[in-house]
Amino acid sequence: MNGDPSEFWSRQRVVVTGGAGFLGTFVVQRLEAAGCRDVVVPRSSECDLVEIADVRRLYREATPDLVIHLAARVGGIGANQNNPGRFFHDNLVMGVNLIEEGRKAGLAKFVQIGTVCAYPKFTSVPFREDDLWSGYPEETNAPYGVAKKALLVQLQAYRQQYGFNGIYLLPANLYGPGDNFDLETSHVIPALIRKCVEAREAHAPALSVWGTGRASREFFYVEDCADAILLAAQHYDGADPVNLGTGREITIADLVSKIAGIVGYEGDIVYDASRPDGQPRRSLDVTRAEQRFGFRANTPLELGLERTIDWFLAHRDRARLVYSFDGS
Repeated sequence: MNGDPSEFWSRQRVVVTGGAGFLGTFVVQRLEAAGCRDVVVPRSSECDLVEIADVRRLYREATPDLVIHLAARVGGIGANQNNPGRFFHDNLVMGVNLIEEGRKAGLAKFVQIGTVCAYPKFTSVPFREDDLWSGYPEETNAPYGVAKKALLVQLQAYRQQYGFNGIYLLPANLYGPGDNFDLETSHVIPALIRKCVEAREAHAPALSVWGTGRASREFFYVEDCADAILLAAQHYDGADPVNLGTGREITIADLVSKIAGIVGYEGDIVYDASRPDGQPRRSLDVTRAEQRFGFRANTPLELGLERTIDWFLAHRDRARLVYSFDGS
């Protein structure tokens, strides 16, 4: 790609919402390493992005050139089932507020992180960005997915009417060091790592896994995602949504086997088919990211799993075993 990253970032004042969270921590680290002029991380205890007055104050005080919007109400299938109204409202309103007030403030660029949950329940694999509107999302996380997808509509409408430069990125399921390991709210990889470690330590003869094991997912290492976001922020200015991921899928059953093997758990895996699988398959077509801003994922799943497991084992006493909204 053309353009010196350090020269670009040295001119930027950047607000990273959710910058103290899982993905945000790595994005902020990379911004600082790239020589970013200023990085502002609003904390939810001081700046509630659902409240329009707080968002206005954030723009007034931070005066950013660029906003990277990562903050979200997120969780696994169980958390989505228990909080559909909150997940819809808060994710929609946070994004709407930030985009509208950014437009009014003359913001140069807005980077919206969407979600693979926005794709229809039954989508041909690999998921292509043009498939986003071909059906309704999987029911267990539809409120979250629809709220996030509505922000793509807002950005495209604002581009058309106001010339507002907002881009929309769709990462695959993230995992990596520093993830949320609370079993009530975590996503599949940290939940399985914790279950396998605790089952091994307890010498449990079996452990239970939600669903049938037949569903597939694509998993995207968090540090690769942070790299992709910075590349897109610097080099991509288009209206089209862009998938971020590896382009490779794995069944939950095969994933469990990999994690159990790395951890050293040798008991039986029992699948609880009374629990939902969620979307049947997920794997992304990632050619647009490579074509538009030169991104290609670098971390193989096995290596990423090893790093994530090592981190969990080394930080169990301090790991986020209890859910936090944005890491604050």
